[in-house]
Amino acid sequence: MTVPTQIFLNLPVADLAVSRKFYTDLGYTINEAFSGETAASVVISDTIYLMLLTPDFFATFLTDTAAADAKKLTEGIFALSVESREAADRLADAALAAGGSAARDPEDMGFMYSRSFRDPDGHFWEVFWMDPQAAQDGPPSE
Repeated sequence: MTVPTQIFLNLPVADLAVSRKFYTDLGYTINEAFSGETAASVVISDTIYLMLLTPDFFATFLTDTAAADAKKLTEGIFALSVESREAADRLADAALAAGGSAARDPEDMGFMYSRSFRDPDGHFWEVFWMDPQAAQDGPPSE
């Protein structure tokens, strides 16, 4: 039996309770078996998990570098695909209502649509929909 590759994104958060609430307000669930006082395991999908870690616990994973302060610099853009433009709007609007902030203006390329936000710790998220045909064949020619 082949197990699909999973991704576990580990992010430092200033206030674990605030971050747990933010992500559950977006509609995600917490896997309590892998959560506690220093971490929360957010289930994004069957293959994507977000590990929210207190700064001290996060530091135990580091070797010779410091954790990035996502409010001062962008350590990455974490993009999630959704099934429709409306779903992208719903998730981005939920993030803003839950205490996130807009990261940039919506982008509409016709075959692809995206919204972006920063979570309470400044981590940059993008939510996008792509036309299934364009996902298969590539973007349409100009």
